[in-house]
Amino acid sequence: MVKLFSNTPQAVNAPYKGFLTSYIFLSHISMSPVFPMLTVLSMFYYMCLRRRARTATRGEMNSRRAIESNTRALPINVEIVQYAKEVLDFSSHYGSENSMSYTMWNLAGIPNVYPSSGDFTQTAVFRTYGTWWDRCPSARLPFKRTPSTFCSQDYVELAFEEPVYPTAVHILETYHPGAVVRILACSANPYSQNPPAEVRWEVLWSEAPAKVNGPQARQFTPCIKQINFPTNLIRLEVNSSLLDYYTELDAVVLHGVKERPVLSLKTSMIDMNDIDEDEDEEKYDCGIDPLNKPFSVVTLREWPTNGYFDKLPYELIQLILSHLTVPDLCRLAQTCKLLYQHCCDPLQYIHLSLQPYWARINDTSLEYLQSRCTLVQWLNLSWTGNRGAISVSGFSRFLKVCGSELVRLELSCGHFLNETCLEVITEMCPNLQELNLSSCDKIPPQAFNHIAKVGSLKRLILYRTKVEQTALLSILNFCSELQHLSLGSCVMIEDYDLIASMMGAKCKKLRSLDLWRCKNITESGIAELASGCQLLEELDLGWCPTLQSSTGCFTNLARKLPNLQKLFLTANRSVCDTDIEELAANCTHLRQLDILGTRMVSPASLRKLLESCKDLSLLDVSFCSQIDNRVVLELNANFPNVFIKKSFTQ
Repeated sequence: MVKLFSNTPQAVNAPYKGFLTSYIFLSHISMSPVFPMLTVLSMFYYMCLRRRARTATRGEMNSRRAIESNTRALPINVEIVQYAKEVLDFSSHYGSENSMSYTMWNLAGIPNVYPSSGDFTQTAVFRTYGTWWDRCPSARLPFKRTPSTFCSQDYVELAFEEPVYPTAVHILETYHPGAVVRILACSANPYSQNPPAEVRWEVLWSEAPAKVNGPQARQFTPCIKQINFPTNLIRLEVNSSLLDYYTELDAVVLHGVKERPVLSLKTSMIDMNDIDEDEDEEKYDCGIDPLNKPFSVVTLREWPTNGYFDKLPYELIQLILSHLTVPDLCRLAQTCKLLYQHCCDPLQYIHLSLQPYWARINDTSLEYLQSRCTLVQWLNLSWTGNRGAISVSGFSRFLKVCGSELVRLELSCGHFLNETCLEVITEMCPNLQELNLSSCDKIPPQAFNHIAKVGSLKRLILYRTKVEQTALLSILNFCSELQHLSLGSCVMIEDYDLIASMMGAKCKKLRSLDLWRCKNITESGIAELASGCQLLEELDLGWCPTLQSSTGCFTNLARKLPNLQKLFLTANRSVCDTDIEELAANCTHLRQLDILGTRMVSPASLRKLLESCKDLSLLDVSFCSQIDNRVVLELNANFPNVFIKKSFTQ
């Protein structure tokens, strides 16, 4: 029987494979003495056969029909070409909240730079590149069970004037291209007065990160999937891990037609009932639909014997299932009562990341998972819940049941969050140690006062939030266990010197501090910080214009913080040879240093630094007027283990 099942389909024409396999599969069910074990294997084999039967490409799939053709008929109406009208949302950017330089807002409108190549302030730049941020003291451990198809790190959403059926998307990349890994289209019209009952996201194109040779500008035009609704909302998702430097995007062009295009009918059609749709969902949407389709365990059959599964220890089955993604667990739970019991065991959901499925997560999903997540300790809801998908009441209900054991909570870009949500977090999560509210820019300033109630916090990320000074002082006063704190681009803090003084007095365990684009810290605040937080290993003072080397602030840092591994002094024009020499003498564990933009550092001081800091791996000297390309080549030759960055403008 097994031999027939494995060999017969190869000899049968493709149209009959599904029928024959179904027949053998049903026969196998009725005859096998170890049904449950073979059932699972048979189902897997059946899915493989159906997948093999497909000859059409994913990009040609439309609803439940696909056409075996790579060509399309000409559109019956004129193609519309439009640039982005507005940037609606994004996860991070290199620029500040109060200017246009290096911000995502530069993606709106016609190109500013293209076809020129190089580092230009008029482009859109994300906050990170490469793997450098994963190699510093503030790096966070990744969530397990993240689908291999999901690799996005950042995103930007763009609105266009006219809803169209997309025929092409052009992305104008002007520096270090290759970061875009997904392009999505949304059914919601951001300019409509009547919000839709259901918001759909469809992936137009998706690929794994790939290295692009050279930093030169290019127009990126991937082959996109046809969708069955018009859109004027496009989302780009990026992964910069393979890039040598920051990627820069100049503009996005959407091509489309007002009427739905008609595919060519040259060849026969394949019924999508004979194709495994779940495979496509897994690539494009990471297969989250099982979370939105609850079922009753009563409908599952209980067999007198579970075959070989009865001989396996419970813990071993749990270990095997721990390698499945969340949607796969939900699917497997629908096979039999034994596997339902295993797949619904709360121990399978100790670490749960729903970020890969952001487009499909809603109140129903949370309710469906609620009974399984009573022991969850790490929870990632970043990017989820926007445009009404998750309500305040739905989020609150979930945390009231599942928050008691939470240690880590990731909520980056959760625009549904409000004061009630923060209040629920602080009340329902007494063991919380890590909270990420990065780019949650809809939370009102007064709401952050609630965070002060979580005295066990060790990590707090408030990048691009509206946290104000009073709330932050309260947090620092009561959360003395803080080890990692991010206040990058927090524009509502009026006196960073006062904040730094409170850190020095209360946060003695601080190991990493991000003050990126902090607008008013001075040498006084730096002195208080360096005196009180001597365990600091990572300090980002990039684009802090009020710090001047002549006050001795950087020398003081170098002498007081010998454990520094990462120091960003980006765009501080006053950094000089004395500062570099002090770092070389006192901070010998330094691994990453960014002094972009200084005119006062010479090649000689850099040689001293490189000779003293044996662990140094990243040195950014872009726009340092005394460090020309000849010097960089010489330093690269003498110190081959150090990546020396020197950007250019064409």
